[in-house]
Amino acid sequence: MKLVFVGADHEVTGSCHYLEAAGKHILVDYGMEQGANVFENVPLPVSEAEIDYVFLTHAHVDHSGLLPLLYARGFRGQVYATDATADLCSIMLRDCAHIQMMEAEWKGRKAKRSASVEAAEPLYKMEDAEGVIRRIVPCRYGREIQVCDGVRIRFTDIGHLLGSASIEVWLTEDGRTKKLVFSGDIGNKHQPLLRDPALTEEADYVVMESTYGNRLHGAQRPDYVGELARILKETFDRGGNVVIPSFAVGRTQEMLYFLRKIKVDRLVEGHENFPVYVDSPLAVEATGIFQENRWECFDEEAMELVREGINPIAFAGLKLAITSEESKEINFNETPKVIISASGMCEAGRIRHHLKHNLWRPECTILFVGYQAVGTLGRSLIEGVDEVKLFGEPIQVRAHILQLAGMSGHADKEGLIQWVSGFREKPKKVFVVHGEDSVCTEFAECLKLEYGQRTYAPYSGTEFDLLSGKFLYEAEPVPVKKKARPAASGVYARLLAAAQRLLALVQKSDGMANKDMAKFADQINSVCDKWQ
Repeated sequence: MKLVFVGADHEVTGSCHYLEAAGKHILVDYGMEQGANVFENVPLPVSEAEIDYVFLTHAHVDHSGLLPLLYARGFRGQVYATDATADLCSIMLRDCAHIQMMEAEWKGRKAKRSASVEAAEPLYKMEDAEGVIRRIVPCRYGREIQVCDGVRIRFTDIGHLLGSASIEVWLTEDGRTKKLVFSGDIGNKHQPLLRDPALTEEADYVVMESTYGNRLHGAQRPDYVGELARILKETFDRGGNVVIPSFAVGRTQEMLYFLRKIKVDRLVEGHENFPVYVDSPLAVEATGIFQENRWECFDEEAMELVREGINPIAFAGLKLAITSEESKEINFNETPKVIISASGMCEAGRIRHHLKHNLWRPECTILFVGYQAVGTLGRSLIEGVDEVKLFGEPIQVRAHILQLAGMSGHADKEGLIQWVSGFREKPKKVFVVHGEDSVCTEFAECLKLEYGQRTYAPYSGTEFDLLSGKFLYEAEPVPVKKKARPAASGVYARLLAAAQRLLALVQKSDGMANKDMAKFADQINSVCDKWQ
C-alpha cells in the first residue's frame, strides 16, 4: 500500500498523485501543467492502461486536463467525481481537446511556411476527451462509495469551484485500513455563490495544497462590489473599456454576481446601463451548469435570491458572444463596456484578441481577478512589462493594469491552517503540495514549528509506504529540461497505447477460467500471426 507523488510538488499546476492498494492502481487528479515549470515530473509508475480508477477533486484543467491523454494511452477505468464536476468536465475537457487540435493545426500551417518550425500533433483529440467523459461516475457530496473491495471514498464540499471536493479515501489491505484525505484546492471563505470549505474530522495521512501558504488575503472581507464599481466608473469616464481576463469556470460566474448587484443598485453613476460581454463559449456553457447545480452547491446568500425567483448571475445588459463573428464585433463598438473573456492567465483563447485591441489604449483598464502563474502573460502584465507580443505583433502596454484585491478562489494561509487544524487528532503525516517551491517549504515549516503538525513537502517521485508509515524513496528536485510534448495521437503512439492496454488485460486475466484464457491467447497469437 503506497502513495507516490507525481505532479504539483513544489509547483502549482499539474496535480497528480498515485495510489497502489488492494491490487488496484489509482490516480488522484491528472492535471495539465500551466505556465513555467520548475521541476521535472516523474512518469506514472504504471502504464496508463493499468490505471483502474481516477478520483477527481475538481474540474480545473490543472487537475483534470490530462484525463483525455490518459484515455488516449489506454485507460479504460472509471473516473469518480461529484455531480457538478462531472457536468463541468463534459464541457471543459472537450474545450481542452478543441484547443489542442486548433494549436496543432496552426503550427502545421506555420510549419509549411517555415522550414525552422516543426509540425505538431495535438496532445489528444476530441474522441479522447469524449471517451474519458463517458468513464466519469457522478457522485453526491457526503456519501460513502464502495469503489471496489478494499477501496472506499467520500467527497466533501471544499468551496473552491462548483463541485470541488476534498476526497476521503479508505484503503484496506491484509486486514489493515488506512485513511487518506486529499484536500484538492481549498476554497476561500465568504466568497460569492459557493459555500465555505467543510472540515474533515479524521485522517491517518493528509495531502494538502499550499497555493497561498505564505500570504493573507486580509482581515476583513474586501468590498468587491464597491471596488469594482469604482474601477468601472473611472474607466468609463475616460471613455475606455474594462477588460477582465477571467477563468471561464468559477471566476466568470462570480464576476457576473457582482455586476448584477452593481447594475441593480445603479452604482456606476452616469453609466448605469453599461453593457457587459461574456466572450467565451465555455463560460456561457459553464454559467448554465452553475444554474443547474445551484441547489447542491450555492451558499445561503445566493439561495435567498434563487428562492425569490432571481437568477443571481444574470441581468439586463448582459450579452453573450458565442461565435467568432460576435466576438470580433465587440471591439468595433465604441461604447465603454465590460469584456469578460478567457483564459484567465491570458495564455490562450479570445482574451488575447481583446488585449491586442485594448492594451495600447491609456483610457482602458485590464482588470485581473485571479491567480497568475509564473511564466504566463498575465503575470508579466501584473509585474509591469512595457511591451508584449500578441499574434506576432509587438503591443505597447498603456492601459491601466489593476487587480481586484483579495479576489481568490484559494484559501489564504489562515484558511489553510484552519482546514488542517480541523482534524480531531493530528494526522500521522501532512504532505504539503501544490505551491510554488519556496511556499511549499515555508508552509510545511510553519505547520511543523507553530502547530505541531508532522509535515513533509515532497518532490515528484517521492514514495511513501502507508502501512509502515515510512518513506520508500525521498526524491530530490530535478530541474526541468526542454522536451518534446508527449502527443498521444501519432499513429505509432496509438499502437503503443493499444499494446499497453492489451498487456493490462492479460495481467488482469489471472484467475480467469482456463478455457477462456486459452481462447484469449489464441486470439492474441492470431493477431500476431497476421501482422508478423
